[in-house]
Amino acid sequence: MDKRYKWATEEIFGSDNEWNIAFESVSKEIDFSEFKGKLSDKKCFLDCMKKQEKVFRKIDKLSVYAMMKHDENTKDAKYDALLSKVTSLGATIGANCAFIGPELTALDDSVLQNFIDDEDLIEYDYFLKGVLKDKAHVLTENEEKLLAESSEMMASFKDIFTKIDNADLPLGEVKHGKERIPLSHGSYGVIMHGEDRKLRKKTFDKYYGAYISLINTISATYYGNVKKGVFLAKAKKFDSALERALFSEDVPKVVYDNLINSVEKALPLLHKYMAEKKKLLGLKRMYMYDVYVPVVEGAELKLDYEDAYNLVVEGLKPLGKEYCDLLIKAKNERWLDVYEADGKRSGAYSVAVYDTHPYVLLNYQKTTHDVFTIAHEMGHSIHSYFSNRTQPYAKADYRIFVAEVASTVNEVLLIRYMLATEKDAKLKKYLLSYLLEMIRTTLFRQTQFAEFEQFAHSLVEKGEPLTKENLSDEYLRLNKKYFGKSVISEGNIKYEWARIPHFYRAFYVYKYATGIISALAIADRILVEGQTAVDDYFKFLSSGGSDSPVELLKIAGVDLTSEKPFESAFKVFKNTLEEFIKL
Repeated sequence: MDKRYKWATEEIFGSDNEWNIAFESVSKEIDFSEFKGKLSDKKCFLDCMKKQEKVFRKIDKLSVYAMMKHDENTKDAKYDALLSKVTSLGATIGANCAFIGPELTALDDSVLQNFIDDEDLIEYDYFLKGVLKDKAHVLTENEEKLLAESSEMMASFKDIFTKIDNADLPLGEVKHGKERIPLSHGSYGVIMHGEDRKLRKKTFDKYYGAYISLINTISATYYGNVKKGVFLAKAKKFDSALERALFSEDVPKVVYDNLINSVEKALPLLHKYMAEKKKLLGLKRMYMYDVYVPVVEGAELKLDYEDAYNLVVEGLKPLGKEYCDLLIKAKNERWLDVYEADGKRSGAYSVAVYDTHPYVLLNYQKTTHDVFTIAHEMGHSIHSYFSNRTQPYAKADYRIFVAEVASTVNEVLLIRYMLATEKDAKLKKYLLSYLLEMIRTTLFRQTQFAEFEQFAHSLVEKGEPLTKENLSDEYLRLNKKYFGKSVISEGNIKYEWARIPHFYRAFYVYKYATGIISALAIADRILVEGQTAVDDYFKFLSSGGSDSPVELLKIAGVDLTSEKPFESAFKVFKNTLEEFIKL
């Protein structure tokens, strides 16, 4: 593969040997016992924080390099070993630092408040506010140490699923006429968007058949992951895994409730859209392998990567020259690993490195979806870039809750640009349908996933087991609820839960939904108000983790504790659907 399309891991470490030298070096710096029992002293606290930062920055580089090299080829055992080594070291550091939380929590409130108010400790003020808030959930030193030492073991459920999904899944190939099509996660997505219905059905059955063949193993793995989450919630004195997840993100429950309730009210809109899609596709019976097909034939964007990237840059011009120059810089300096390869991890992601720059993994195919994936992942990366450039290390890492906002703002701005400039009626209809699909898959679909996660965790919290039967039956019930009577949900779709990697990061997916709700509001503001809104948005991008994510979103003009942004999002869906039907 052309080097231009491979990410430049050498900017982190020039070689595996350089990685090993750095690993051995940091392994000698992980003793924090000199600070134990002394954190009430301001100088000692500051020295401890500075040493922790120094060590963690080195660990971050080691971890990201090992992960990226592993994801280039998940079949290469060498990088499994590197990843395992640094994970183990991270667990050891966590255990060595386990005294910090309990010791700070044990300090008198007045001491903590003095630290918060001290200008010399300003970069730790939000962290210290969290310590005050966290008092009820911090355990004894030995208990915290035990949990820290078990973190590597608890991460194994996600690791097991990753191996199943990327290395062991028996996908094989699809026989179609005289063709034998190798089946992968990437090719599955392409075929599901294709016009050949027989091929879609055949591929759909083959793809889910692979998961069904391993359903007992996957069910046990997911059950273990949920039990882990429930155990940690109980250990940390939370009433539920959901409460623990929201607390850790500093997000009030009203935001989660607003999402679930607003989507429930808006489901008739989704049902109307699916009925319209069924009619336009000319189907008497619409199955799940039909739902991704574009309703406007022959209008799919099939751009080479270079052209796709240029389109993204053009579409994001409302964000200004600095933003677009950074997009070009990222491409030229090889922040991205672009194409699918044997053994390469599926999907796409952005990963931040405080001491270099962010990186993006893609598996680019010539589809409209993958054009928007470029915009999406670069949104993550530039968010990280601005936060890392502006904030000290202690405040640079933004919460997962806001992680999906910048990425989705990019997608919304891109499609709004394309709709505003497109003269071809057929392509415009296609783009309207694409926006409808974006909202369906990011807002409705992720909320469906969130309901499924809530069901699974609630069941275990009641002391009931998870089985392949009750998981699949509940998923089928939710699928029928969300898609309505126009779509036949029977069959293999009940096993779709078994292929969702995000379920191994419990209560992550709802943030995609709140992300697009926030993004729709921010994009509208940028397009209407111009520079004032852009300036506020850049302040948000540069704010990292310096405050509660809900408060940070208010900087960009979005208040998720009110119902207004949720109502606005469904108004966009309703108006887009009406314009689409009219055309």
